[in-house]
Amino acid sequence: MPVLPMTPPDQPPQAAAPTVPQVMERQSSYQAFADASRIERIDMVKQGVPARLLVTLADDMHVTRERLYGWLGLARATANRKLKADDRLSQDESERALGMARLVGQVEALVRESGQPEGFDAAQWTAGWLQRPNPALAGRTPGDFMDTADGRDLVASLVAQMQSGAYA
Repeated sequence: MPVLPMTPPDQPPQAAAPTVPQVMERQSSYQAFADASRIERIDMVKQGVPARLLVTLADDMHVTRERLYGWLGLARATANRKLKADDRLSQDESERALGMARLVGQVEALVRESGQPEGFDAAQWTAGWLQRPNPALAGRTPGDFMDTADGRDLVASLVAQMQSGAYA
């Protein structure tokens, strides 16, 4: 039985998967994560994002690492161990961290498209919003949903509804 190549011979080989710094270089903001293609995000998750992204997120959002870990459902000891070793997050952990970065990027894009008020800090605003009970979530906070893929999708859809003016 002949072995078929994985890609047709007339197509160039795929480029290496982008890293988190390479994605951020395209735009110096979290919007780079929101704008990254689905394939780029999958590749970043499979590579594992650097654990230091957690520190950057917590610092930019003006929240403690423990608060961020809670939202993302990450074990504090594991996250801190990976930070200390300058290690990469697992696929699951990477997906959760990138989900948070994408949400901040989504808020950045919303504000930019709406006229970007001077001095608006998307990361800090997102952190505050994640902590406030939301009627569309039966009074629960958006942060309560950031630890699952469906929850992140639900929270991202609420931000999209804000952008379109349609509220659930």
